[in-house]
Amino acid sequence: MAGIIVHEWLAKRGGSENVVEEIVATFPDAQLQSLWNDAPQRFVNRNVAETWLARTPLRSSKALALPFMPITWRHLGSNDADWILCSSHLFSHHARFAGPAREAPKLVYAHTPARYIWNPELDVRGNNILAKAARSPLQRLDRKRAQEARAIAANSEFVRKRIQDSWHRDSVVIYPPVDVEAFAEDPAAHLTAEEEGILDTLPDTFLLGASRFIPYKRLDLVIALGVASDIPVVLAGDGPSLPDLQDLAAQNPGRVTFVNKPSRALLSAVYRRALAYVFPAIEDFGIMPVEAMAAGTPVIARDFGGVAESVIDGVTGVHLHDFTGQAGREAVALAAGLRAEDAVARAWQFDKSVFHSSLQAWVESEVHA
Repeated sequence: MAGIIVHEWLAKRGGSENVVEEIVATFPDAQLQSLWNDAPQRFVNRNVAETWLARTPLRSSKALALPFMPITWRHLGSNDADWILCSSHLFSHHARFAGPAREAPKLVYAHTPARYIWNPELDVRGNNILAKAARSPLQRLDRKRAQEARAIAANSEFVRKRIQDSWHRDSVVIYPPVDVEAFAEDPAAHLTAEEEGILDTLPDTFLLGASRFIPYKRLDLVIALGVASDIPVVLAGDGPSLPDLQDLAAQNPGRVTFVNKPSRALLSAVYRRALAYVFPAIEDFGIMPVEAMAAGTPVIARDFGGVAESVIDGVTGVHLHDFTGQAGREAVALAAGLRAEDAVARAWQFDKSVFHSSLQAWVESEVHA
């Protein structure tokens, strides 16, 4: 049976796009539809169908394109697919095709109901005047479109509960894919001489914060935890918050080291060197904590959100609410005594092979229901 995979837009970087790559790997014969494709290198041997938005300057501004997205998803071209799988974090689950595919069963893999509509406390984009004015009508529309899905899969229990609250639908949980093997193997053979030199400059003992440098990742709390526990901090990544983090580091001389844009091999090596990986962000799931566990490193994680599901408190890491005080110091001490093999074993439960088999079984059962 021929299927079609639908995703919001395809970007060069992005967690949901990484998931779509694995969805496509699960169903290699399926077609692929998005609003626009800004990452042709992701799917070099596949034709990606785009919408009229791809032919306009709106593709360069999601905020400006957003008002046109719901209606665009309702007027997709004729298609003869036997099933539709929507990878959704905004409106792609509104998708409706002309032709035979209009009657095809539609399944939704939900990364999250649109945060700025349903959970503005988790997304600052939902706090501007226009978003507030549009919230109520968009909620009604979004809930209505969600009823069209034959079945929904959520990427965590955290998201499943929000789907119940927002869309009034139940869902199954299929955790996102993580390339566990890539981080479980020793990266030494893949490091360049320059990267080995970077490793040599790192403190003997340190707490690691690694992610995009953007405000909601709360890397400031990684620094705060390092100060509270008197342990140096390494921050790995890049992004617009770098100047703010550098200013914060300057207030704590000698405590913070930056590793800019690490390769996968270097990131894996830094994971392995860390006393603990610190993850203060509230995420729907959180891929990087699983990568850290795959490298054998315990995770000190927020006690709320998807990461509280992947990290087992007291076994593969520590759940933490206050990163600044005595609780933080105790969390670091506890994490330091955890067994690497327990973290690795837990990580394998989220490997991409598990995702492939779970997703395929779910789609086949629902399409033939």
